[in-house]
Amino acid sequence: MPETTAEAVCTLADLPTDQARVFLVDGEQVAVFRMRSGRLHAVQAVCPHRGGPIADGQADERVVICPLHQYAYDLETGACTNGEQPALRTWPVTTDAAGRVFVG
Repeated sequence: MPETTAEAVCTLADLPTDQARVFLVDGEQVAVFRMRSGRLHAVQAVCPHRGGPIADGQADERVVICPLHQYAYDLETGACTNGEQPALRTWPVTTDAAGRVFVG
């Protein structure tokens, strides 16, 4: 399996609280959420059900809801919590002392 390295995508200042921004990471669109608690989550930006824009969905500390058909996805695991849809892919997210955000 190829080794993956984390990719710098933005700074914390670029991520509004309780919202997400989409970045291209290794050719994939990734939605990075910054929660009110300070936690960061990275999930695939496109809903597996019908291609909805996950970053535009309503999110809380645990789940994001796709704005097209209201499927809810766990931000930690990517699992659909209210239906039998495929899970979202998730990535680890870290920050450094300078406030840079890394995905991968």
